[in-house]
Amino acid sequence: MRRKEKQVTSAKEIDAIIYRSEICRLAMAKDNAPYMVPLCFGYDGEAIYLHTAMKGLKIDHFEANPNVCFELESGARVLPAEAMACKWSFKYESVIGFGTISELVDPAEKTYGLNQIMHHYSGKEWPFREKEMKKTRVWR
Repeated sequence: MRRKEKQVTSAKEIDAIIYRSEICRLAMAKDNAPYMVPLCFGYDGEAIYLHTAMKGLKIDHFEANPNVCFELESGARVLPAEAMACKWSFKYESVIGFGTISELVDPAEKTYGLNQIMHHYSGKEWPFREKEMKKTRVWR
């Protein structure tokens, strides 16, 4: 990071930013072509959890190259400067990380991952029917 005075290194602060974030942007690459999508996510303090349909472009990328980059942000707002265009700025917190994505196939792990996602947005755990689980892929 170029501006070291703005860098957050405390694990506790990084976790807090992740928990305050609402969208995870996931970047992937296949055949030397980048692809990025915004996703809902869950976080348990150790890993980020995502879900997908059974097929699609994301899965094509995951299977070709499991290396991913993610970005989460919180509190983004414009800081206008009335007198000078070049003084406009943004205020935000963000976390950028790299990892290897892997699919959760064990039903208990899938349920755990889906509940991390649901807990992030609702604050509670949910039951999942077998029918729903068969139509959903869960990733860590």
